[in-house]
Amino acid sequence: MSVENKTQTVDKNRPARRSNTGARIFTGIHTFFYRLSGGRLGGQFGKSPVLLLTTTGRKTGKQRTTPLLYLKDGDNLVLVASYGGAPTHPVWWLNLQAKPEAKVEIGRQKLRVTARQANAEERARLWPLLVAMYPSYAEYQKKTTREIPVVILHPEN
Repeated sequence: MSVENKTQTVDKNRPARRSNTGARIFTGIHTFFYRLSGGRLGGQFGKSPVLLLTTTGRKTGKQRTTPLLYLKDGDNLVLVASYGGAPTHPVWWLNLQAKPEAKVEIGRQKLRVTARQANAEERARLWPLLVAMYPSYAEYQKKTTREIPVVILHPEN
């Protein structure tokens, strides 16, 4: 039996152990072309808008940038910490939980934001809008036992 087939206890506050080389390369290329083109390349995924979120690594202190789908809600930006329905939270959300201050790029616009998890009432209102924007979120929720966090980014003045 290989190591990959062993059953592990899953901690939703720890990222899944998997090879991230391909994802890092894709994220780096996506980020490069997004910035080069001011969001004209990589600024949409289907009908969903994409932003670049830069967080501070909770362990390393290094800046980490991730392209993510978002929904505009008044002045706020709304993200979904789905990680494709994995049993663990994505690293960017763990980083925001440790340090909620972050940076966002939408096209050429740069914003400083503060992140927080949506409360139950906000989640109930936003979740259907998020699923309408990107229907796979509903499938991701079915794949996992954790409630997928809805994250609200509030721009700083």
